[in-house]
Amino acid sequence: SPAQKLVFNRVNGKRPPLLLQQYSAPEECYTLAHEENVRFVYEAWQQVEQQLDGSRSGDSACGPVQYVEKNPNPGLKNFVPIDLEEWWAQQFLAKIENCS
Repeated sequence: SPAQKLVFNRVNGKRPPLLLQQYSAPEECYTLAHEENVRFVYEAWQQVEQQLDGSRSGDSACGPVQYVEKNPNPGLKNFVPIDLEEWWAQQFLAKIENCS
């Protein structure tokens, strides 16, 4: 005969606080160098976007040029870029469902 399973009844249908702490994500700590790198990339990208917007409206004769493939790869005809925010949302919801 199969071994009996242990069943723990929850008080008021709630998990004890100790179990909730186990499932919370660990705090991420960022070093000063990490924050400096993020700030540098963010500010540089903001500058590129401003220059692109200016060149589209005709304000600037030179600046960044948006690359467009002249001869697209036929193997990528049906390529659909991933929506990273949607993917992260799905991962987050899956974790929540697996924890409950």
